Amino acid sequence: MNNTGHNSPWTWVPTLYFAEGIPYFLVNNISVMMFTKMGVPNDAMAFYTTLLYFPWFLKGLWSPLVDIVRTKRWWIVTMQCLMTLAMAVLALTLPRPSEAMMVEGGTPVSLFTFTLILFIVTAFASATHDIAADGFYMLAHSPSSQARFVGIRSTFYRISMIFGQGVLVAIAGLIEDSTQDIPYSWRMTIAVAAVVFLLVTLYHIFFIPRPAQDAPRADSGHPWREMATAFSTFFSKKGIWLAIGFMLLYRLPEGFLLKMCQPFLVGSVQDGGLELSTLQVGMLYGVVGVIAQLAGGIIGGIYASRVGLKRALWPMALSLTLPSLVYVYFALAQPANIYILGTGIALETFGYGFGFTAYMLYMMYISEGGYKTSHYAICTAFMALSMMLPGFVAGWIELRLGYAGFFLMVAATFIFTFLVTEMVRRQVQSDYGKK
Repeated sequence: MNNTGHNSPWTWVPTLYFAEGIPYFLVNNISVMMFTKMGVPNDAMAFYTTLLYFPWFLKGLWSPLVDIVRTKRWWIVTMQCLMTLAMAVLALTLPRPSEAMMVEGGTPVSLFTFTLILFIVTAFASATHDIAADGFYMLAHSPSSQARFVGIRSTFYRISMIFGQGVLVAIAGLIEDSTQDIPYSWRMTIAVAAVVFLLVTLYHIFFIPRPAQDAPRADSGHPWREMATAFSTFFSKKGIWLAIGFMLLYRLPEGFLLKMCQPFLVGSVQDGGLELSTLQVGMLYGVVGVIAQLAGGIIGGIYASRVGLKRALWPMALSLTLPSLVYVYFALAQPANIYILGTGIALETFGYGFGFTAYMLYMMYISEGGYKTSHYAICTAFMALSMMLPGFVAGWIELRLGYAGFFLMVAATFIFTFLVTEMVRRQVQSDYGKK
């Protein structure tokens, strides 16, 4: 076992950030698709899967404990062991609703009580792992090395996104097609995720370094005082309530859309859906869509660095909202052509990736000044809340409006994005974010 702490970042940065993504996408994406295929009604599915997002919203509250108790390395390995165990138990205990329940879409969520508990355990462990991993990254190598590996950590996190949203869903689809057994297909898919995560965990037990700087902080009261000061200074910033309004409303259309697009893609034609197979959704939404989203983010970053945040805000707001009209077309026309569907999904996810760049830059802009790291962490809590609030009611609204009515309602929420974009644009410095 390496005790020197001097092994190359290449031996642990890629695997650490790949591991960071797997449980996140398992809890927040796989759960949506799995419950939908198992016949849980959209209102219950959306509400309970949105609840699972709470640990990432609240993680700042216990982040000082990761500084005070044990080392970052200990937290990383311990949380990975806990998540591996939770995934394994989840695969072994996943319920088997009757075929009639699944076909009718009347499977009670109470059947999945233990499943939800395991997802919650995984979510809390994953959020804690995120805190430790990001802290460890800053401790385990020099500032110049940190800057050099920012792109590497981001790339491998995105690879985990393709694995979680695409590969795992495609595996479930292949097993479902060959066995015609939906519960079994998801049980085996989660087992695959558990095995992959176990291998990564075992690797980290032996190969993550032990830097001398990775030690618990001795001044146990200090982090709590620092956090209180960070909160007070954040909420005393000039224009902070407008900033909070922007963080909550800029992505409102996407907050509704993300919770319902997968159920829509697999929903029956009679119910207004497209009735795609699980395999098709894994390939179109999880692979093509994710790649398009990543491309949009990369191009968005290049564009914003050339024109600055102020000039980029409106093009990015339009990019975030208008492409989601493809789902209005999908719901009204219910096209069956796989190339039309793939193009539409790629267009929408590319637009989201491009438009989301403005959101990230604005959070950095608001965080400028003292306590920059803490203020950015508070911004990420509002970012999580912006997806949770529409997620709680998305399924309830869809059941009452139908898919076509729901996506038209999403289009109506564009006005909130446009309103906060214009209000914020007037206050942003003209040269911020520009090279």
